[in-house]
Amino acid sequence: MSSLAERFRGVLLWVVVAVLFGFLVLPLGIVVATAFDASSAVVFPPTELSLRWFGELLASPTWLRSMVNSLLVAAGTTVVALVVGVTAALGVRSTGGRFRTGLVGLAVLPLLVPGVIIGVTLLTFFSRFGLQQSYGALVLAHSLWATPLSFSVVQSAFARFDWRLHEAALDLGASRSRAFLTVVVPEIRAGLVVAGLVAFIVSLQEFVMALFLSGPETRTVPVQAWNSLRQSLDPLVSVVSTILLVTVLAVVVLAAALAGLDRLAADT
Repeated sequence: MSSLAERFRGVLLWVVVAVLFGFLVLPLGIVVATAFDASSAVVFPPTELSLRWFGELLASPTWLRSMVNSLLVAAGTTVVALVVGVTAALGVRSTGGRFRTGLVGLAVLPLLVPGVIIGVTLLTFFSRFGLQQSYGALVLAHSLWATPLSFSVVQSAFARFDWRLHEAALDLGASRSRAFLTVVVPEIRAGLVVAGLVAFIVSLQEFVMALFLSGPETRTVPVQAWNSLRQSLDPLVSVVSTILLVTVLAVVVLAAALAGLDRLAADT
């Protein structure tokens, strides 16, 4: 009887997981399907399959610029988040007790602040220097959310690393930087890949702060999509969303190839 109940709970769990997964994936499937519709309106299911709107996208300098902007800002955010996150994780590792707990809490504090408040504050700050519509402002803004997440991932990777190997390298005459690059980095590679991946995706989809800090030349895809949807349901929004979705999947696949799927899943 108990065996039958356990099997029932197992089947029920898989059904719940499948329903939740379908609930998450179905909207993405609808967006991808509408991107290949020949109609001038966004309809589902598609009336006729066509690549018409992909051609329209290639002929639109506004959308192409917003895609390039998103990728540039996401790449810059990834670099900043990794450098600061790794440095902070190393610094926190050398502390202990309540002071360490306070530092960790301080590091993740920006995640608790609404994007609207951060956007208004940074707009006021950068306006004093004429940088409110620059790439640097967007990268720094996105880094406020991406860095705490990268820091958490790297800190978790550090916790699983055997630091006696690092100490042994120092005893053998290696400098601290050389010991870190040749001993620590290869062992926590999966964690670093995950940290960079998280930062890249966070920046790619961030909207609120970009709305405050971007201008006509630095507008990212989420902001451009919002501007387009204010006027009409533009099929180009579905096309760009599909391209960004494929881009994220490609980055995840590349990360899995570089770090190994098992280690990538363990650090995610």
